[in-house]
Amino acid sequence: MTKENQTTSRPEFLLLGFSDLRALQGPLFWMVFLVYVVTLLGNSVIILLTQASPALHSPMYFFLRHLSVVELLYTTDIVPRTLVDLTSSHPRAISFQGCAAQMYVFIVLGISECCLLTAMAYDRYAAICQPLHYCTLMSRQACMTMVGTSWLMGIITATTHSSLIFTLPFPSHPVIPHFLCDILPVLRLASAGKHRSEVSVMTATIVFIMVPFSLIVTSYARILSAILAMVSTQSRHKVFSTCSSHLLVVTLFFGTASITYIRPQAGSSVTVDRILSLFYTVITPMLNPIIYTLRNKEVTGALQHMVKRHVPSP
Repeated sequence: MTKENQTTSRPEFLLLGFSDLRALQGPLFWMVFLVYVVTLLGNSVIILLTQASPALHSPMYFFLRHLSVVELLYTTDIVPRTLVDLTSSHPRAISFQGCAAQMYVFIVLGISECCLLTAMAYDRYAAICQPLHYCTLMSRQACMTMVGTSWLMGIITATTHSSLIFTLPFPSHPVIPHFLCDILPVLRLASAGKHRSEVSVMTATIVFIMVPFSLIVTSYARILSAILAMVSTQSRHKVFSTCSSHLLVVTLFFGTASITYIRPQAGSSVTVDRILSLFYTVITPMLNPIIYTLRNKEVTGALQHMVKRHVPSP
């Protein structure tokens, strides 16, 4: 009996992926591949620019660099495996350990991103609403502490969830109706004892989606109040332009995360779940560097300067 329980609790998972949508697999492969290449290039450029350009050594770009690192690791945790699966017309197996590792990294990076986006909102609040105390509030030590705390929160949450979920009993041949080992699809496969894990997931959802989003909203409510108090229209436009990129990224990230993890699961479509997940695991990491590059004059200026310096004139 003990041996049987051990084999059923350590099964090999089958990832459904998009094998039930064979006509879409070819187009999806090339779309995901191209998006992944753009993601790697875009986030690598942001990392290099914010590291090399003295004009981008402020706290805002320090956080942006770490956000790009998270995005690179986040998409690399998911996309290469997804591309391989898209070349097969049948569900492909992933080992118990491989599934656990993918989920662990996925959670670490997702929670870290939530915290980093919150830190970036606080940076904007300190710069606009507390300009006289900005250097003290956003000192190098304070920024390092915020980044370190972001990673620590991710590690603690991932360790807690993974240990709870992957000690549950699973059926002998579980099929995950997804293209990655996400929390909810894996948790639904557990044959018993998943109440504690469900409570843990809901608690983490509230803490790391609703609380950071509430803090960001509070920061921007105060920023908006400060902007409206400005007499100069030019000053208002300049301040708002420094916040618009971050606001757009926050909307994309928290919007898709909220729809995925907070909406009622009753009657939810497997196809819709996969499309939503494809958006926030593949598309969003590509959009972030594009948003920050196209909507930020300092970043575009640093990029133009780097290109002129390294590309000889004809």
